[in-house]
This record gives sequence, C-alpha cells and structure tokens, in this order.
Amino acid sequence: MIRSGNPALKESTFLDLGSGTVVSRDGGAMTLNGTVSKTGALLLLCVITATFAWTQVSTPAGIANAGVYVWGGLIGGLVLALVTTFKKTWAPVTAPLYALVEGFFLGAISAMFEQRFPGIVFQAVLLTFGTLFALLFAYRSGLIKATENFKLGVVAATGGIALVYLATIVLGFFGIKIPMIHESGIVGIGFSLFVVVIAALNLVLDFDFIENGVEQGAPKYMEWYGAFGLMVTLVWLYIEFLRLLSKLQSR
Repeated sequence: MIRSGNPALKESTFLDLGSGTVVSRDGGAMTLNGTVSKTGALLLLCVITATFAWTQVSTPAGIANAGVYVWGGLIGGLVLALVTTFKKTWAPVTAPLYALVEGFFLGAISAMFEQRFPGIVFQAVLLTFGTLFALLFAYRSGLIKATENFKLGVVAATGGIALVYLATIVLGFFGIKIPMIHESGIVGIGFSLFVVVIAALNLVLDFDFIENGVEQGAPKYMEWYGAFGLMVTLVWLYIEFLRLLSKLQSR
C-alpha cells in the first residue's frame, strides 16, 4: 500500500523487494531527530542558492538570464530527484545536491513573481511554513490520522493533478491552453485552492511515512531520503501558494 502521494515516499521504500524484509542497517538506524536535522540542512542549502539566484535575477540586466536559472534548476532538480528515488543509498549526496539545484529554480521564479506582485514571496513563505507546522501539530496531536482511506484519497487526487499538469505541458507544445483552470477567474482560483489543499495533505502522509521508517528501523541513510521526500512536497506547496496568490492579486 502506498504510504504517500509523493512518489518518492512509499512503504516499499523501506523493504528489500526480494525478501520483503527490512533492509540492512549496518550504519545505524533511522531516527526522527536525525530526519528533522537533515531536513533543516536541506532547507538551508536551498535558501543559500535561492538567495544567490534571487539577487542575480532581481537586477534589470539579470532578468534576461532568469530562464537559465529556472530551467537549469528545474531540469537539474528533476534529474537528481529521479536519481535519488532509484538510488536511495546515494541520498546523503544526491539529496543535498537536489536542494542546491532546486534553490536556483526557486530563487529565480520567486524573483519573477515578486517583480510582478510585490510582497507575494513573503506571503507564500509564511503560508508554506505555517501550513507545515500546523499540520505537523495536528498529526502529532492525533487531530489528523493517516488512515488507509485518507491515503487512497490523497494519492488519487495527487495523481489527477499530475495528469492535468502533464496535459498542460504537452498541449503547450502545440500552442493549446487548457481554459479557465490556469487563469485568475473563479474556476482558476478554485482549482489552485484544491491543489494547495492536496499538496498540504501530502505533508500528513509524508509524516506518516517517516514515522513508519523510524518504527521499522530503516537504515541511517534513509534520514536523508526522508528529508528529501519531505522537501519535494514543500517545494510543490510553495509553488502552488505562489500561483494561488498571483491569481488572487491579478483580480
């Protein structure tokens, strides 16, 4: 059973697919504190490169090079994410690299949004981390429980959103735009609200996934992998908050 809508985080991640037993942990076992500290390290690395990209793109001369940071960070982040997903033992190296590369993308795209909508980045950051801590509190206190039906619903919704975005990209190559949902009308804002909610609920499933790994005694390198998976969701949530706020301000 999939543990998270995040494709990087699922229950079988902790298992040896051949024997169905917990993978070897010669280097020590995964801990919650270790995962939290590594998540903080990844966020710090991301902020460093994001700040650099922000300063480069925010200048009149630098805006012309924004595409380099956006596409370079986006493609580089995707490649490193795929490598990390398929080579989990490499996570202590690839996860920090992912954070650094993703920072270039986030810094550049944030600067572009900020130039058009002043103050939007600060709002999106507050909403992202506010949502993270609110859901973490709700999960730890038992207000929200990751039941199997809850997981299935979130995973199904996440898959549907992924298909919509994939269709948007493919149709975009042919000059075709999906009407309404990517615009600033009522339908577009409603769609963004729905995506934000689903992205936020994925955080609950990520918490459950990490807790499950700690309980099963997953190997130490899975702390980096769990931190990587959580960061993937946070990046998605932040971008969706930017999109939602931009639609609201466009009105």
